[in-house]
This record gives sequence, C-alpha cells and structure tokens, in this order.
Amino acid sequence: MEIRQEYTKRINDVLDFIENNLEANLSLDLLASKAHYSSYHFHRVFSTIVGENLNQYINRKRIERIASILLVHTDRGIKELAYKYGFNSDSSFSRAFKKYYGISPTQFKTEGKEILSKIGIEVFSTEKYICSIDNLKKWIEMNAQITLKKLEKIQLASIMNIGNFDQIPNMYQRLMEWGHAKEVVPAQDFKALTIYHDNPNVTELSKVRYSACITVNKELKTDGDIRPVTIQKGNYAVGNFVIDASDFPKAWKSMSVWVIENNYTFRDGTYFEVYLNDYKTHPQQKHILEIYIPIEEYDKTKTKQIPVTYEYHELIGFMKKIKSFFAKEYNAEFKFGNIYQGNKDYSYFSLTTEELKKLQLKFVIILDHTNMCFKLCLSGQNKDIRKKYWTLFKESNWNTYTIVTAIEESLSIIDHTLVKHPNFEDITGLIAQIETESFKFINEIRAILES
Repeated sequence: MEIRQEYTKRINDVLDFIENNLEANLSLDLLASKAHYSSYHFHRVFSTIVGENLNQYINRKRIERIASILLVHTDRGIKELAYKYGFNSDSSFSRAFKKYYGISPTQFKTEGKEILSKIGIEVFSTEKYICSIDNLKKWIEMNAQITLKKLEKIQLASIMNIGNFDQIPNMYQRLMEWGHAKEVVPAQDFKALTIYHDNPNVTELSKVRYSACITVNKELKTDGDIRPVTIQKGNYAVGNFVIDASDFPKAWKSMSVWVIENNYTFRDGTYFEVYLNDYKTHPQQKHILEIYIPIEEYDKTKTKQIPVTYEYHELIGFMKKIKSFFAKEYNAEFKFGNIYQGNKDYSYFSLTTEELKKLQLKFVIILDHTNMCFKLCLSGQNKDIRKKYWTLFKESNWNTYTIVTAIEESLSIIDHTLVKHPNFEDITGLIAQIETESFKFINEIRAILES
C-alpha cells in the first residue's frame, strides 16, 4: 500500500508539471528526473498509474489544450498553436489531431462541436447556445446568483483521481479522517471542494483528472497520496446554485454562458466547485454549491458590471450574528426558531411569544439574498391560520403596513422591509437598525393581536 502511494505521489507531481508546462520540451529524461526514477522504470510506473503511456498522455493533453482554444478562439492560427505546443510541424500536428478527433484542425473550427458531441463529450460553444439563449438565461436567473470575487491564496490538502467520480465520497471521508488526525482542519471557514484539472468539454469523462480537496490551516507535506495543493489568488466569476445532482453539467455550462455574455475573458487558472451543505440533510436532497471560473482582470469602462455581493455562507454567518443578538437580549420574552438555510434566495428565523403561539402566529426575520435586504413578516403555522388572519386584516380599515395581495401561496400575512441596503461592514449598526425597525412593527402587531 505504501509503495503504491509513493508511486501515486510521484506521478501526481509529474502530471502537475506536465499540465503547467505543455509548451515546454517534455522529454522522458526530464520527467523521469522529476519523479526521481530511471527513465525505463518511470515509463512503466507512469503507464500503470495513468492508464496511458507517457507520449500518448502528453500528446492528448496538448491536443485537448489546442482544441479548448479553438472552441472559443476560432481566429487563432493552427500552425502557431501547433508549434507553441510542441509539434514539429503543422502536418504532424494535423495527423495527430485527426487521429484523436476524426477530423482535421481546420474542420474542427466549424464541425468540432458536433464531432465531440458524437463521441460523448458535451460541448459548450457560442454557436450552440445562441439558438436557445433565452432558455439558458432563464435557467441562470432561476438557479444561480453570480458574482465577482477576488480570491486570496488558498491552501488545500487533496487526493487526485482520474475518472471514477463515484469515488469522491470516499476520497472526502479519507481527507476528513486524515485532517482531524493531523489537527489541520480549520475550526472556521472550512471548505470542501473539487478541482478539475481537465476540461470536460474536450476530455472524455473517464479521463478527466480531478482532485478532492479540503482547506487546511497550515502548510503541509505530501503524505502518501494526500498532497498539498494551492489555489493562487486572482479574479473569479462565482455562481451560487441550489440544484439536483443531475444539474451539475448545466450549472457549469451556464457559468460559461454568463462569462461570455457579460464580456469577461477566461483565464488560465483553477476551475473548482465548493460544497456548502450535505445534500442528504436538504428537504429536497438539493446540493448547495459555488462554482468558480477564473477570469482575467477586466476593464470597467468596457465590461458590463454587476454588484459584487457576499457568498452564501457569509450571509448565513450574518444571520447567525443577528439571531444570537436577539436571543441574548430578548430570550425572556420570545422563543426563537432555527435559521432556515434550504434556499439560495433567502434565509430566515422566527420569533414568537406565548400569546402568539396560542394563536399559532409568529414573526419571521428574513434576509432576501437576491435583492439584498432585510424583511420582517407576520406569519402563521399553517395555510388555514394565515388565511384566517389575512382575511381579518384585509377586511379591516388597518393599513399601517403592507398586507399581502394574495394569501393562497404566500407564507406571510403582513410584510415590512426593515433595511433596504444593509451595510455588513458595520454589523453592530446593522443589528441596531434591524432591532429598531423590528420592534416598531412587532409592538404594533402585538397590540392588535393580543388585545
């Protein structure tokens, strides 16, 4: 077992070197020295671990890199790319390319998307999404919150694999057990994520190389097949999703659509997804995750801009601080519900008095993630209760706050916006605003209901 792990560790280091140096002269002697093996022994070990011989692997990676470029930049010169990525002539490259994809690089510029699709590789391209752009945009609006973020360097512990995606849960379990044993798992801001080293748009899924990773709180040395990985700082387009497992490919495709539609430029860097929940605990078995796509620095005068907002876990963190304040200050007067975290668009917690509980009513403090504002509402334990009190308020002359227009599908009876533009940089001031506005609303409603 230890010997296998040592082989894997050394080959992983070589795969990283190849990935980052596809333009260089990747000779057998050079790569064998990187792995600290003789050339003959290295070749045998490489083939056993990777499932391809060294030349096949390097040629495939170079061809796939060029194919990735041609999918997006059809104006790039084929000869230029062939020489850049280590082919001796454009004719030798064309032969290798045609052997791999079945068509010449020139044909690939116009026909490659269809060819890739036929061999089971789902392709994203501007031509493909133009015909259904409205549907894609609607899907993004319904399922994603996309923001811009500048990341600092992130230190990770990882296990690499090729294909076999059903092994991911076991990989994370091993990482967590190892991390706790080594006492390197951070108590706060812990993340579990998957890095994709290959582009599934041009690489068969069975050959996609990926790493399951967890954040760590100190620098590491390689320990068997568990090794350190660093995500370098840079700009990212970040999509927050609450989706079924079957929607993961569509989520990645929608991110690519968004980047191009908003005139950003893809950057060579780490593509990864961060998991924000255990889907087994979600009421609908949904996955809450973030997808990170590296983008270049952008010219604000030429690029369509969006507001940079907070990540999902940060918003939940703010809600925890607000609830903690209310629970500490008003524990004798109110009973508090748990913070609901099952939807990317909002989070909330409830508070009620003994008198209101008898009436099956409660107040709910809501953070609207989409419009970035805090709201407060009067709600009921079930649909019949909500309809009963909505009718009472609707038929009265009372109009101090907004009574919802239709109650059939509404979870609230009366709504009130507490803070339209919350300043999360001043959390103390924000809590004071929420407290003041909340009790203006709560006291008036209680006076009516408890009289």
